[in-house]
Amino acid sequence: MKTLQQQLGQYGLYHRSKRNVLTHFFGIPLIVFAALCLLARVEIPLGSFNVDGAQLFVLASVVYYFMLSFSLGLIMGIIFTLLLVAAQPIAAMPFTSWLTIGVGVFVFGWVLQFIGHYFEGKKPAFVDDLVGLIIGPLYVTAELLFLMGFYKNLEQQVNEISGPTKA
Repeated sequence: MKTLQQQLGQYGLYHRSKRNVLTHFFGIPLIVFAALCLLARVEIPLGSFNVDGAQLFVLASVVYYFMLSFSLGLIMGIIFTLLLVAAQPIAAMPFTSWLTIGVGVFVFGWVLQFIGHYFEGKKPAFVDDLVGLIIGPLYVTAELLFLMGFYKNLEQQVNEISGPTKA
């Protein structure tokens, strides 16, 4: 398994334009939120209780993030849990409303992503490595933390792999 620095650095190779990163600050959370809205309607019986697909997605994602970094895993766990809580009322809506909102937000998030990659002049990272789909939310969280002055050592290590962000 690649290290946190390798994962973020590899993802960063596809995200050097500030405009691209900015579109990802909005697009990726929207995509994750929409996926949770849609997955929350998938009921999975586990013994005497049920879990939904969104809960399993959050659990699996956060376990992976913890494997990369305890502190970032904790932050991602909080963020994903808040998104999961926000998704539950939408999942409880009538079928047409749930599907319209879920798919609409999902598509809008991807439109933002592709606009960003138009500015970047590069394809999305997941095209070459599907792990990019799970690293994306971690990457935008790390980038936001870097902008806030946190994780300076990690930022330097990531930039050594991917290079500095460009205007």
